[in-house]
Amino acid sequence: MEDERRKHRTGDQFREAESAVPSTRPTGGKRFSSFIWTFLIMFAGWIVLSSRFDAFFLILGVIASCLVAYFSGELLFPGTKVKRPFRRWLKFLGYVPWLIYQIFKSGVHVLRLVFHPRMMELIDPQLIRFRSKLTSDVSRTTFANSITLTPGTITVFVNLHGLFTVHAIDSESAESLPGEMEERIARVFGEG
Repeated sequence: MEDERRKHRTGDQFREAESAVPSTRPTGGKRFSSFIWTFLIMFAGWIVLSSRFDAFFLILGVIASCLVAYFSGELLFPGTKVKRPFRRWLKFLGYVPWLIYQIFKSGVHVLRLVFHPRMMELIDPQLIRFRSKLTSDVSRTTFANSITLTPGTITVFVNLHGLFTVHAIDSESAESLPGEMEERIARVFGEG
């Protein structure tokens, strides 16, 4: 009987239960800080990608950057005040050339596999699972996307506890995970 009552809660009871759970959404200054930083990043990207400096395109860039920052500012900087954002972005910019080199190196490896006379013997598709030491959503997302960008590996699933499932084309591609890529991302986001 008690279980039946628990199943049939009224709307007011659900609202009370929801209000008892503390919100993880940033408030006040933290939300404004994430908005500003997201706006600046988006607008800088707009300027770099559009390469147009007349008033129409700059105003359009400001409007688009404001909308993106308003609706998704908490995705880049969730719930916490950003500490040393320039340092983080400089470290990330240092990570990008290394990632491009890994993409090129893995591309050559996959190309070699495809054109090898014993291709069917060398290709050994497999799913590997590992727990990442990365803790923030941004660092895990960066790691998952970096894996997927690298030819020969695709991130299939990541759960909230940092358990990754990755498809690798062969054992050589699988052996490199999580490896140096995870270490570099941990250093970029101050988790290592």
